[in-house]
Amino acid sequence: MQSSKLWTKDFVLFIGSNFFVGLAFYTLMTTVTVYTIQQFSASQSQGGLASSIFIIGALLARLVAGKLVEKVGRKKMMYSSLLLFCLTLLLYFLVNNLALLFAVRFIHGVGFGFANTAMTTTVMDAIPTGRRGEGTGYYSLSTTASTAIGPFVGIYLMNHADFTAILYCCTFCAAAAMGFALLAKVKEADLTPEERKNIKIGFKVSDFLEKKAIPIAVITVFMGIAYSSIMSFINLYAYEIELVDAATYFFLIYAIFLFVTRPVAGKLLDQKGDNFIMYPCILLFSVSLFLVSYAHSSFVLLLASAVLACGFGTYMSSAQAIAAKVAPPKNIGLAISTFYIGLDFGIGIGPFLLGFVIPLVGFRTLYALLGILILILLGAYFMLHGSKVKQLYSN
Repeated sequence: MQSSKLWTKDFVLFIGSNFFVGLAFYTLMTTVTVYTIQQFSASQSQGGLASSIFIIGALLARLVAGKLVEKVGRKKMMYSSLLLFCLTLLLYFLVNNLALLFAVRFIHGVGFGFANTAMTTTVMDAIPTGRRGEGTGYYSLSTTASTAIGPFVGIYLMNHADFTAILYCCTFCAAAAMGFALLAKVKEADLTPEERKNIKIGFKVSDFLEKKAIPIAVITVFMGIAYSSIMSFINLYAYEIELVDAATYFFLIYAIFLFVTRPVAGKLLDQKGDNFIMYPCILLFSVSLFLVSYAHSSFVLLLASAVLACGFGTYMSSAQAIAAKVAPPKNIGLAISTFYIGLDFGIGIGPFLLGFVIPLVGFRTLYALLGILILILLGAYFMLHGSKVKQLYSN
């Protein structure tokens, strides 16, 4: 992949690989909670944990992946972790109790965390610095497509087949992801053997996190908690408010709007700056949660999905680009890892925590409270990053 050019064969191949990894991830993520509750008579909190323990595994992998990716090499990490991602899917066929399901989900998440860090680091490093917002927007469209097709396929198969059919579908997706990655050329970091040897994986904060990316990662933790309420519980909520058909198309509408907004937002991020995009994104995410809370019709629920795309969906690609921009070139991998640690922690802990809240307040109140939480994040973003943008990029 050449740094002077955005669209190359390798860039397209990585988009394909990322799409299929995401397709397997989102197909399982949006169905495993319902499956766990129905198959093992689990509580809502246990169902949420079955969903979120995957993210916890990914989070723990990212804690070391940020530095390990350059020490071991991007190609070795990518191929070995994609293989683990594929093989773990086969273990789902053997699951016959809740504890085993938790263990398989955790291992699966570890493979995902390493693979995603290696692939994203390779792509982000190859995107020209002046087009990083734009390039990230295009690359993340592969995730956008998977966020739409995955839940749609998952919900359809849950309603018309069974969980085994979902596993066959996800196994095929994982194999396809591996195939695309094997065809792409992996650009390694520009390090001497001595520099690579001197990379240490220790126990200091700097070994796990890029300091300059921490502020945006902190904001992302709370954004992730709120988004996990959509990803893990929208199906159960749809059953409660009798809008199951609309929920089937929720993520499809989400993706359609993201395909329009992300490329535009990426260019505006490069041209107008971080705050021009981030403040509206956070505000619109809050609005989408209030709409979900209020939804009494299919129109309102699907309107919420469109606003969610303009809010959280656009925030995701923009925040990832910001994490890469603020970091020194040699620490891009660590910065990407730091961003995803924040996201994974939020999405990972969210379903488990919210599973305790739902029986106390109900779904509608939960979504309203999360809408208020995101409004508060506007002030947090200003303090942690928004007020310091000029200073960050003038250094």
